[in-house]
Amino acid sequence: MNLESYLAYVLIAFLTITSPGAAILLAISNGMRYTLKAVVVSTLANALGLFILSSVAMLGVGALLKTSAAFFIILKITGALYLIYLGLKLFIKKELTLHIQKEEHVEMVPYGKVAKTAFLVAVTNPKPILFFTAVFPLFMSPDYSVTGQFLIMTSTFLAISITSLIFYGYMASRFKAWFADIKSLNLFNKITGLLFIAMGSFLALYSRKAA
Repeated sequence: MNLESYLAYVLIAFLTITSPGAAILLAISNGMRYTLKAVVVSTLANALGLFILSSVAMLGVGALLKTSAAFFIILKITGALYLIYLGLKLFIKKELTLHIQKEEHVEMVPYGKVAKTAFLVAVTNPKPILFFTAVFPLFMSPDYSVTGQFLIMTSTFLAISITSLIFYGYMASRFKAWFADIKSLNLFNKITGLLFIAMGSFLALYSRKAA
């Protein structure tokens, strides 16, 4: 993976992670209901689930790199089309709903339950599953170590994810009124959706030329 591909991957990963979804809504909910420590606990549990999904996905991608160059190109094009699909889905998605108990006091934090919920949200969420299987191949190259590329992309994804979730959780605890306004999150979703469509279209054309 060269620097240009890595920077493009960072952009896609950032847009994927920061667009409001199950993990972010959970972080916001924890930030508004509990404490920042609860947000950190749930974030680390979520990261563990993401690492497991990434490892499983890379087993398949690594096999493709070693067996069929043509099929790998097809997989890249599929990944680009997936980005376009994801963008369309975000843009036309129905309004998000955020269920939060609005109480004046901070609830007793059930850390075990918080961690379990975050882990299950990660391993059962189709968003990261599809990202790891469809998007990783877009930026991988047979000319470089599969393991090295896997470690770089996974560590980058987890770093952005952890930072993003803690940021959302912290901001939710400080600015509850804004995060209770779901219209703001939905507007962010639509903007992100358009960016996905543009990037996916570019990568689809680029992959076809490479083929």
